[in-house]
Amino acid sequence: MIDIDELCLVHYCHPSCVPFMNICRLPKEEAFSTAYKMAAENPETTAFYRFADFENYYPRRMKTDEVLYDMFVSLGGKPKERHPLSFVLQGSEYLDGWFGNGTIWTFKLRDIPSDCISFTLGDSNATLRKSGELTMYTKEMLLDAVKGHEGAIDDFMREIAEKYTYIEAQLWNDAYCTAHA
Repeated sequence: MIDIDELCLVHYCHPSCVPFMNICRLPKEEAFSTAYKMAAENPETTAFYRFADFENYYPRRMKTDEVLYDMFVSLGGKPKERHPLSFVLQGSEYLDGWFGNGTIWTFKLRDIPSDCISFTLGDSNATLRKSGELTMYTKEMLLDAVKGHEGAIDDFMREIAEKYTYIEAQLWNDAYCTAHA
């Protein structure tokens, strides 16, 4: 059974990638060339399918990051970056496979300040594209939802996985990755 103080953030990194990167932070031309290179070098890796169609993916991802940033600021967040690093609460077998069963980095949620992290149910980019809207949670809002659930944390996470696959976490301050890289 999971203890709320032991909740973890998990970052997946494909074996041919560098951890803790966001392609949207690169200058546009460099982002496009990097995306096409990664897609060409890893044609069997699900994570890079989006890079093979980067003309469509890039503007959607940029828009999603803008929406996430504005929402986070409106909820009291203090982002240090315009484009967050992506994590998953408690991990995801689905994403592990999606990223080619590469390196996994784990952080304790309790070690990340509330004004540096936000959460969405499921993949933020896919959710925004499908529904046109996102629901964001602060760390406190998410922990309140977990505590208010009528079962163990394991049950809460299982219910989320059934409906949304995972809880995405957006880390807005790279300083918390430095010790892990």
